[in-house]
Amino acid sequence: MATLVYRLSAKADKITGQSEVLVRFFHGGFDQRAKTNIYVQSEYWDKEAQRCKIPKIRVMSAENKAILDNLTIQNAKLDKLSTFISQSFFDAGSGKMSLSETWLTDLVSNYNFPIPKEVKERDESEEFFTVFKHFIDTRRSSESRKKHLMVDWRALKRFSLYSKTPVTFENFTADTLRSFEEYLKNEHTFYKIEGKNWRDKKVIFLDKRFEKAYKKVPESRLPAERGGNAVSKIMVELRTFVIWARNDYFKADPFKDYEIGPCLYGTPFYPSLEERNILYHHDFSTDPGLARQRDIFIFQCVIGCRVSDLTHLKKTSIINGAVEYIPRKTKEGKPYIVRVPLNAIARDIIYKYRDLPGEALLPCHKYDSDYNDDIKRMCREAGLDRIVTTLNPTTREEEKHPLWEVASSHMARRCFIGNLYKQVQDPNLVGKLSGHAEGSKAFARYRDIDEEMQRDLVRKLE
Repeated sequence: MATLVYRLSAKADKITGQSEVLVRFFHGGFDQRAKTNIYVQSEYWDKEAQRCKIPKIRVMSAENKAILDNLTIQNAKLDKLSTFISQSFFDAGSGKMSLSETWLTDLVSNYNFPIPKEVKERDESEEFFTVFKHFIDTRRSSESRKKHLMVDWRALKRFSLYSKTPVTFENFTADTLRSFEEYLKNEHTFYKIEGKNWRDKKVIFLDKRFEKAYKKVPESRLPAERGGNAVSKIMVELRTFVIWARNDYFKADPFKDYEIGPCLYGTPFYPSLEERNILYHHDFSTDPGLARQRDIFIFQCVIGCRVSDLTHLKKTSIINGAVEYIPRKTKEGKPYIVRVPLNAIARDIIYKYRDLPGEALLPCHKYDSDYNDDIKRMCREAGLDRIVTTLNPTTREEEKHPLWEVASSHMARRCFIGNLYKQVQDPNLVGKLSGHAEGSKAFARYRDIDEEMQRDLVRKLE
């Protein structure tokens, strides 16, 4: 007999305090779990009854009535979802036919975000991109992630218009993925830009089919040359859509016979503590603007945030001797608070700009396009010319550069993480301060196990 079990997730949203209801469905050897997109305060969840408990309230205020109404609605949602899952399982053969490993997850997702009926009435190619767009719009993820997916959507749409055979669910195969990969690698060769000054610059399209496709699906800036990592990331993001839609739209998984290339990263480079301090104490009195940018960069080096978070820090972000912020990269998805205690350098910089008018903590400009150029200039003037090895993201070939030449705002984050890791060698502890999730694969791109650390490890065997 098929059985449905509901329980409340142990994780609560730090902002709303609500936890998501999780569902488990099993029948014989078939056993799957999924998230329901139904959220409840833990105090109103009845573990035994597996539904919301309606409290008895003596004084029915407007606030209490809203609570009761919401709990009643959530129970109704659970009842409807139970009926839908049971009926869908019956329609699928009641376990007599093989179901995919993501059957329950896909089923609940499509129940919560049903595909609009008008989609089915459009031609096959338009249907593909309408469903893809629907997936992006209804996906529970951060705005930055959705923007990345829309870039993928536009690139695939241009490829479809450029190709002799438009992309549809019917013909989207491993061969399509391979052709799309080649298109991504070559899209930048379909045009050239003439003119030296920005006012005189003119786009010359070298391929008529691309010109037609690009004018229908443009970008805010023309597609640049993409390296292997960029192409692989697009394919990984595209695969999330395929997984979501394959039961209802794809006859077979196109990624089954297609291998996504690995993302390759060079050894992380960043200023040592000594180099950071050389930059901090360098005399930029003849260039006050560069001195200000130096202070901002050094502050970023000692708190480790992304530049998008740095520019949004306010005086109220300083709480009990530490800076607190919610990373904007994950703010709309899974928000969490990062708290970094301020060291002496950070406190000195904050004190220096204590009289800055307004709410801003530091004199940052949210859209300062010169910041990276200024970082290169300040590092060069301070003599940070140590040769570092980098991996060209496009050619994937090794290159040698002085540190100042490859310096950028993100190098400040690497400086914070890399130098901290050398001190404690505990990725989870450092991740708490940098905002990385426990076990994050991305964390490895920020630190390097250098020769000095290797010698220290070997000495422990003596």
